[in-house]
Amino acid sequence: MVITDTHTHLYSEAFDEDRDKMIETAIKAGVERFFIPAIDSSYTQAMLALEANYPKNIHLMMGLHPTSVKENYKEELAHVENLLSERNFCAVGEIGIDLYWDKTFLKQQQDAFVHQIRLAKKHQLPIVIHCRESFDEIFEILEQEKGEDLYGIFHCFTGTLEQAHKAISYNMKLGIGGVVTFKNGKIDTFLKEVDLEHIVLETDSPYLAPVPYRGKRNESSYIIKVLEKLAMIYDKAPEEIASITTNNSKSVFGI
Repeated sequence: MVITDTHTHLYSEAFDEDRDKMIETAIKAGVERFFIPAIDSSYTQAMLALEANYPKNIHLMMGLHPTSVKENYKEELAHVENLLSERNFCAVGEIGIDLYWDKTFLKQQQDAFVHQIRLAKKHQLPIVIHCRESFDEIFEILEQEKGEDLYGIFHCFTGTLEQAHKAISYNMKLGIGGVVTFKNGKIDTFLKEVDLEHIVLETDSPYLAPVPYRGKRNESSYIIKVLEKLAMIYDKAPEEIASITTNNSKSVFGI
């Protein structure tokens, strides 16, 4: 059984003391494919080092996270643009709009999102979207940019069934992680109405650990709990869920 974690921040400082052990634990559990989103230029070297240590398992994205969009965002976008021109990445991500913490840079976040979508199209890459308190703003831009060359993953999907169908209409898979195991997560109540062909698994580790680890540091091996929850929701064997969602990840990333 091959399991794919389509979104994990393995370079995070949260793993500095036991990163290799944590990754080996995940691999032994069947999690053989790790897709690594970018945040900003301060993490680039750590990402490249991670890839060098696990070249068969680690696949890097490049992008500017919306919460890192500040006064210097154009410099950060230039960094993204330069790296995309210099070497291969599997996606442009994570990119999008986050209005949960601060709305000060909304205009700049919108500008950065559009710019990076167009970079993804230029390099024929998928996008991985970060959306927090910003479905309307995200959908407005996706509507403007939609087309056969726009596709990817709606990371950490926590919206409604209607929003799920809308995201899928823009050629997006839904990234499902620990939230599906939460009592107040809500997406478990309607997820069965979304065909499995539109679903990929993720952890977003070290964040959003699934039950029974909620509140603790998340790890890629904990994706097993997400897999088991989806097996219950769809009434299918975990092995079948793993196979379908891994194949879905291959269709997005081409890896």
